[in-house]
Amino acid sequence: MGKTVTVYRGTKDGVIHSEQNKVTLEPNDVFVEITHSGVCGADELFLKSGIVLGHEGIGIIRQIGENVTTVKIGDRVGFSFVQKVCGSCHNCLSGRDHYCIKKTQYGQDLQASGSFSHGAVRDASCIYAIPDGYPSEYAAPLMCAGATVWNVLTSNSIRPGDRVGVMGIGGLGHLAIKLGAAMGYQMVAISSSKNKHDEAIELGASEHYLRDQMDQAAGDFKPLRHLILTGSPDTDYQKILSFMDTDGAIYPLTSAQKPAPISLSSLNSRGIRIQGSMVAPRHSIKSLLQFAAAKSIHPQVMTFPLTKEGIEQALQKLRDGNMRYRGVLVRDQ
Repeated sequence: MGKTVTVYRGTKDGVIHSEQNKVTLEPNDVFVEITHSGVCGADELFLKSGIVLGHEGIGIIRQIGENVTTVKIGDRVGFSFVQKVCGSCHNCLSGRDHYCIKKTQYGQDLQASGSFSHGAVRDASCIYAIPDGYPSEYAAPLMCAGATVWNVLTSNSIRPGDRVGVMGIGGLGHLAIKLGAAMGYQMVAISSSKNKHDEAIELGASEHYLRDQMDQAAGDFKPLRHLILTGSPDTDYQKILSFMDTDGAIYPLTSAQKPAPISLSSLNSRGIRIQGSMVAPRHSIKSLLQFAAAKSIHPQVMTFPLTKEGIEQALQKLRDGNMRYRGVLVRDQ
């Protein structure tokens, strides 16, 4: 089965290009008509690669492959980076299918599979039912931004009452605060702007500190058990070790290519670890959607039309640092 859809891809000169692409369904695939797409910093990274952008897709299933039995035409679903897994390797069998070693494919790998489009094809095993009543414009950012912080908050033995810091109140950071507070964690916000104090408290943080003034607060500052780093990748790890409790953990959710110098003796002497984290496994995304719907947790979003002009406007706002806090493309149907 095939279908022709409008897609938006980046080009080498950094300009969004619109074209018609034909997509084909395999027996285990579904065709999702896109209604909403989140805008992620990774879309800016892939802008000049020539691929169809977007990996925070929400839409309606319009076609299904002959082997698909888990969903039906008309279902409202979402999808993220991972678009196919083998289901049989040791990672898949242990719930770590985002690290599938055989068949994992990511949204950027295939030319016509991105959510910056009017339709995308996904393996039926890698789509997620959106809870009834939960708005699609809020569900879209959960597919990547929300899932990324949720994976940290639920996979690292964090317990209610633990002090969990979030450095950077932006697309990922504001969701980490909202979700963590709803889970009973003591959320501590750290940002570069004093103007975000009231907002940090409204999001659910119990405390707010300015990043450049943390040294001054060190004497009265109660150490953090966990610290989630979002926003700027230029982090002075040696400096932030002083904020951490013994046996604490730091989770960098930023993309940086250059090495981050840090004294191993400083880590070893206090048992602090720096823990990497990847896109969430499928079971984690499913649990996030249910939790967000049950607790009425809504990302703070700005909407743009799902058009060439709307995409360019959203990416420019992201570049300028004026996105509050996740951009969502909405298709006029």
